[in-house]
Amino acid sequence: MFNQLQPVPTDPILGLMTEYKADTNPKKVDLSVGVYKNEVGNTPVLAAVKKAEEYRFNNEQSKAYLGMAGDVKFNELMTNLLFGESDAVNSGRVKTAQTPGGTGALRVAAEFIARCNPSAKIWVTDPTWANHISIFNAAGLQVEKFPYFDFETMGLKFDQTIEVLNKVPSGDIVLLHACCHNPSGMDLNIQQWQTVADIAKKQGFTILVDSAYQGFGHGLNEDAAGLRLLASQVDEMIVCSSCSKNFGLYRDRVGAISILGTSSAKTEVAFSVILNVVRAIYSMPPAHGADIVATILSSQELTSLWHTELDEMRTRINGLRSFVVNKFKEKNVPGNFDFIANQNGMFSFLGIDKESITTLKTDYSIYIVGSSRVSIAGVNDSNADYLAESLAKVLTK
Repeated sequence: MFNQLQPVPTDPILGLMTEYKADTNPKKVDLSVGVYKNEVGNTPVLAAVKKAEEYRFNNEQSKAYLGMAGDVKFNELMTNLLFGESDAVNSGRVKTAQTPGGTGALRVAAEFIARCNPSAKIWVTDPTWANHISIFNAAGLQVEKFPYFDFETMGLKFDQTIEVLNKVPSGDIVLLHACCHNPSGMDLNIQQWQTVADIAKKQGFTILVDSAYQGFGHGLNEDAAGLRLLASQVDEMIVCSSCSKNFGLYRDRVGAISILGTSSAKTEVAFSVILNVVRAIYSMPPAHGADIVATILSSQELTSLWHTELDEMRTRINGLRSFVVNKFKEKNVPGNFDFIANQNGMFSFLGIDKESITTLKTDYSIYIVGSSRVSIAGVNDSNADYLAESLAKVLTK
């Protein structure tokens, strides 16, 4: 059976991670992987998480299965974190299930959509997180792209966005990033969210919101503003969320899928299908990470500590954006990179060509994704000069 198989190319980002680890250059810089790093290049365990884990260690009473929907308290608290004080939540129109990470939530969403309408097309921003396409294709769904990021202006193509969305038919899905767009760092403002909501109501397509970075842009509530606007106006919506970044629980795989229906009864029906999908994929989600999140959000003390740590991470990333722009100017890197300071989250495109990206890796051990997307969180005081000087040399050749 296995003889017919052909090797599958390594995921480009995971491949760069492997190359970086094997690189012996002491000056090597990793700007590829999408994880938060502190000033010394580590991805720390949050103090709030450590305290919650200690509490769990001392108080856990069972290793029994959680059930298909996962941790009930986690689901309730995540619903509140995402939707806030929402009429949709209060009326029972929203139901949430714990999943193994945000990717797990998207995979469940893909199968759920295929159950609802196997001929549905999924419309994603151009560009989007590369794994979005793989996940939906794996469920047998067709993926289409709509214009979003302009590589010439390093801004949004919003006029072209709405031109295409005005043609998306009822029954299709439009995937939007709640905040900190991956990979461009360019987000919709609240007026643009309203425009999209109006088009969705007119056309009848369903919006899927991927919320992977809540709290990393402008704040927990600010980063959920577009999602909450939609929830107050549309009849149906799917939300996939992740706790990897804002709680630093990358390897613990903590996420959720939330369904908004036209009524509580319709939501219950949809949720029963979600749980049936879950049963056929992984049956039950793991307990550890979700319990940590629930413990933090259930404690005023731990929530306050988490807010402080999240604010520190966000402030560091936002500060790095201006720092990088100024450092590039100081080292005379050719081109205008001011756009980096105006974007949100961990990612930006440098807008440099593939040959330069290859040279940065082979000659200077600086690892950047082939699209020129960089993780700003990988920059720090000890590598910024080397990065800017190397980039200046490569771009002036």
